[in-house]
Amino acid sequence: MKKVVIFLTGQAITAFGTYLVQYAIMWHLTLSTKSGVVLALAAIFGFLPQAIVSVFAGVWADRVNRKLMIIVSDSTIALATLGLALLMLSGVKDLWLIFLVMAVRSVGSGVQMPAVSALVPQIVPPEKLMRVNGINSSIQSALGLLAPVAAAAVYANVSLEAILFIDVITAAIGLSLFAFVPVPTLAKAAQKDKPSYFTDLKEGISYILGNSLVRWVMAIFAIVFLLIVAPSNLSPLMLVRNFGTEVWMLTVLELAFGVGMLIGGILISVYASKVDRLGAIVVTSILFGLLAIGLGFTTNLIVYYSLFLVTGLIVPVFTTSSFTLLQETVEPERQGRVFGFIGIVMSTAMPLGMALLGPLADFYPVELLLIITGAITVLIAIVAILLPSGKRAIAAAHASTGVKADEAI
Repeated sequence: MKKVVIFLTGQAITAFGTYLVQYAIMWHLTLSTKSGVVLALAAIFGFLPQAIVSVFAGVWADRVNRKLMIIVSDSTIALATLGLALLMLSGVKDLWLIFLVMAVRSVGSGVQMPAVSALVPQIVPPEKLMRVNGINSSIQSALGLLAPVAAAAVYANVSLEAILFIDVITAAIGLSLFAFVPVPTLAKAAQKDKPSYFTDLKEGISYILGNSLVRWVMAIFAIVFLLIVAPSNLSPLMLVRNFGTEVWMLTVLELAFGVGMLIGGILISVYASKVDRLGAIVVTSILFGLLAIGLGFTTNLIVYYSLFLVTGLIVPVFTTSSFTLLQETVEPERQGRVFGFIGIVMSTAMPLGMALLGPLADFYPVELLLIITGAITVLIAIVAILLPSGKRAIAAAHASTGVKADEAI
């Protein structure tokens, strides 16, 4: 428990500084350039490097000490942020420099994600994984609510450079705490004669494609992020078009989603022992689709906010169940590669969906897009559990977690 508390505290402090910088940089670019092209470039530099490096990071996480990998990536992000702060103080404020640092931070995040996800089972007992993942989700959701408010208060009173320094300080505190968490090195990582990098990469791909459960979870992730996460980003546009352009309306929408995520994280941590992982993935996938359809048909603002809150509530149930199921079923020596590919799916599916649906929203009503993508999601989720591959995945999941099929909820 002591190790987990220290680890989660360090991660929360580091994440808080990261959120501050993300909001501050986006606001700085928006206010200083007022350019849609600049914001599009910022999204590219913020997401694409993470997707690319995840291919390699997953293999690294299975070949080296994961604690060291996290420390190096966090330190690199902090040093890049510190360099940007010092250069901006000296008068160098070119856009290319900001984009470069955003790319470095994105690479660092891509390296961290599989390492952190694969490290958690090394310090958490198997029976506590779901609860700890739920607590971590609650912490991240709380930070998601607090960070924009804090960033607005800080950005209104100090310069961007000051916020960059805050991020460096929080990273130093988080890393100092993490240094006291003992993490064993996997036997494979300690071996002197390891297979080549590409041999490990090929073996990881073969494992993912050959394991019905992992392949099934990966496909569900891609569907949800492509058909639900992407169009949900158009919900503010629907709000402005149908209900009004007041800033408070958009603020309440974001708060509703954040509060929902916080409640969902708390619930999943409290009732972790009673939740069937794969059952929760299936149910939430279908609910995502139904809620999207509901949002598309809604003409009442209060109902719209309520549906968005419920959508936020089931997000941690879906992600926590998915990550915990993979942590419980995938061998420790392969978890880095599996979560690396999960990172690729998460980093590419949403931008790909937005690239398709964003332009369509200029020609068709957002509510129509929500209804169509929601209906497709429900259909695919139902088909996914009826197909032979889906049935094999369900059987494998219940076998690995010790849950009988008739006990699933």
